[in-house]
Amino acid sequence: MDTDIPQQSTGPHEATPRRPQPAGPRAPGAGRWTTRRWLTAGVASSLTVLLLLGAAGGWILARSATLTDRVLAADSAFVAAVRLETSLADQETGIRGYGLTGQPGFLDPYRTGVGDQRTYAARLRTAMGDRADVIRDLDALERRAGIWQQRIAVPVAAAPPGGPVALATERAGEGKGEFDAVRDATGRLQQTIQRAREDSRAQLRSATTERDVLFAAIGLLILGLTTGVFAGLRRGVTRPLERLSGDVRLVADGMFDHPVTPTGPADMRQMAAGVDSMRVRLVRELARTDANRLQLDEQANELRRSNAELEQFAYVASHDLQEPLRKVASFCQLLQRRYADRLDDRAGQYIGFAVDGANRMQTLINDLLAFSRVGRLNAETSEVDLEQLFARTADVLSVAIEDAGAEVDHDPLPTLTGDATQLGMLLQNLLSNAVKFRSPDRRPEIRLTARPDDDGLWHFAVTDNGIGIGPEFAEQVFVIFQRLHTRESYPGNGIGLALCKKIVEFHGGTIAVDPAHTPGTRIAFTLPGPSPAAAAADAQENQR
Repeated sequence: MDTDIPQQSTGPHEATPRRPQPAGPRAPGAGRWTTRRWLTAGVASSLTVLLLLGAAGGWILARSATLTDRVLAADSAFVAAVRLETSLADQETGIRGYGLTGQPGFLDPYRTGVGDQRTYAARLRTAMGDRADVIRDLDALERRAGIWQQRIAVPVAAAPPGGPVALATERAGEGKGEFDAVRDATGRLQQTIQRAREDSRAQLRSATTERDVLFAAIGLLILGLTTGVFAGLRRGVTRPLERLSGDVRLVADGMFDHPVTPTGPADMRQMAAGVDSMRVRLVRELARTDANRLQLDEQANELRRSNAELEQFAYVASHDLQEPLRKVASFCQLLQRRYADRLDDRAGQYIGFAVDGANRMQTLINDLLAFSRVGRLNAETSEVDLEQLFARTADVLSVAIEDAGAEVDHDPLPTLTGDATQLGMLLQNLLSNAVKFRSPDRRPEIRLTARPDDDGLWHFAVTDNGIGIGPEFAEQVFVIFQRLHTRESYPGNGIGLALCKKIVEFHGGTIAVDPAHTPGTRIAFTLPGPSPAAAAADAQENQR
């Protein structure tokens, strides 16, 4: 991205940057992929691979478990085949002993062998039900055993006890041949089961090898996938973010001539382009701010000169203008006293008008001076006890209060930080207005209320039962020289409430007329001060 800002610039106002140039060539289609799209595609691909690997691992584990069960079943079947052979041998031994002796005790092994034969034959069928060759040999064994039992065992066992059984002697050769066939069938069955065991073990070994190879491949694939994910995040997200943060950090440190180069996915490049555009606008705004600051400095100097001239004018107004007014009033009064016998009533009236005009002009000048001094002169702040200040103000207005028969009361007042002189002027103007604009129909009742809030702001209100202020004049009364009554009805210059507004705002508060109060007037104002909790904490700290 090229700009016209020189590399050794010391301030943003020393150059005007050009519009950011587009980034270099990109791979087709790569520029349209955002970070979310890259992450979504990567996560979807990774999940797909992991699901496939999980399915393959589950299949090989299930196959290994099945083959393990087959091996265990084959081992169990071999044991059952051996015990089946033992049960047949017990039957043959029992029948042969009974045939030779006729003693019933020899039939016990025979009967036990018959039950064991059924039990182990059933176990063999259950364990090797999926091997047709084993079932075939088992069926052959049971057929041979059945022939031997029908031809030899059952008839011999049915013979009466007490002596050798003649049938056993007669069929001794046949019995030996039939049982040899049973032994041969038993041997074939065990060989078949042994082959099944070896096949199952071979399959299990093969499955174990396949499982180990598959798990090794899964581990390698997961390692490769993890490496690919980290590499992709590093290349597509982390590295562009590091570059963008580095560029932004350089700009934040004051190198406004350093361009922010867009890299990475589309949304990250768009963000980088936005940051660089903001940098360019910031350079322009700073340059404009420098120019405005220079202009403001010139205006401030001009204001200082103007204020100095205004202060000089105030000095002239307070001294040079008031002296001629005092002379006009004094000489008019002297003229009236010395030549009273030569002047008619109209001349005396004219002289009275001149004296009254001079006095009102002098009063107006004093009020304007007081208004202009708020915030400029006598603005030394200190701790002001409003209780004492209210008492002094009521004492100054005591004559007017007594003449009006007014009742003046107040809430407990706090100690605030401010200018005592100005706050005294505030109370004096508000109380004098309450006395001045009283109603002829009732005795004046004036009250100053004070209430704190949790934000450290005190809410005051001067309430009276006088003639009141209409809601339509609630804003007008605070404008300088705005009067709602003629001078003949109520004396004054229309500066009092404007002065109050300026004093309250200088102290960081607000003032307004409460239009809902009736009868009379309620002027509410706020002054900043400590909250009751903070005041209590300060009191405890002072006691310590």
